[in-house]
Amino acid sequence: MISISKVSKIFNSKNGAISAVDDVNLTINDGEIFGVIGYSGAGKSTLIRMLNGLEIPSEGTIDVNGHIVSQVKGQKLRSARHEISMIFQHFNLLWSRTVRKNIAFPLEITKVSKEERNKRVDELIDLVGLKGREDAYPSQLSGGQKQRVGIARALANNPKVLLCDEATSALDPETTDSILDLLVDINERLGLTIVLITHEMKVIQKICHRVAVMEDGKVVELGKVLEVFRNPQQKITQRFVGEVSETGNTKEAIENLVSHYPEGKIVKLTFVGEQTEQPLITSLIKNYDINANIIQGSISQTQEGSYGTLFIHLTGTEEEKAVGFLKTQPVGIEVINHD
Repeated sequence: MISISKVSKIFNSKNGAISAVDDVNLTINDGEIFGVIGYSGAGKSTLIRMLNGLEIPSEGTIDVNGHIVSQVKGQKLRSARHEISMIFQHFNLLWSRTVRKNIAFPLEITKVSKEERNKRVDELIDLVGLKGREDAYPSQLSGGQKQRVGIARALANNPKVLLCDEATSALDPETTDSILDLLVDINERLGLTIVLITHEMKVIQKICHRVAVMEDGKVVELGKVLEVFRNPQQKITQRFVGEVSETGNTKEAIENLVSHYPEGKIVKLTFVGEQTEQPLITSLIKNYDINANIIQGSISQTQEGSYGTLFIHLTGTEEEKAVGFLKTQPVGIEVINHD
């Protein structure tokens, strides 16, 4: 388990003190994929660097699997880091070494025997899907392949925690998906705790179990990803969720509909999990004298299930009955009033 207690980090500059992380308290469970999201300057990179001792907190305590990394130094810090590995946005590979030798590098440092080293490297090459590329140099690899080397190297010493510092930001969308799928597979196979930072909500949506939203050095929202998608509380969280669910376009569509069709009712429906598969609109039209015009709908997948929204425009003689029926169903409903 990772415990971050009352952690702050202040950097001194010519222009005065800069508070990068401000009184953060988090608990990350064993085997969890935990995301930290925020825009540039939110403090997320500083926070993750404090988890492996690359930065020391100005205040507070960081405990990673029993290692107080905020206080230990020297050999104790090096021992702690054997259980905490990190992958980076720009791969940080050794360009003069082949794939095999890059992966073997941390094993050489810890003086693992050549026989054991070769066996472990073979296992990792198979795990990350790089068979056939063992003798290639980084310059001969695609971005996704380079990141797979970085992941394999990070796993060499069997860490308990994997830190991901914007690990997919330099990759195209298709390659990003393949790397995220690999991280999920590693998490499930090895029971590895993964902490990743990103500025992309689609990354959080795809693989994380829980998420912390950071702004100005503070954690402003924290929760299960599905719950955050269902009901984002803070404006910055609503903005992140909106980037994935295209709520900006939805609002424009609603405003346009209200302007041109002032009659009827506009209803927002929210579906979670198995509810997304129910033929609700069909039942509505069959049982009530109404027309249902679908404005926009979307379904997002998270690690804990599906989350969907549907905006519909109802007209007809039984609008109120139709709305009453919807309110009895296991879905979220919001009637949007005409201004």
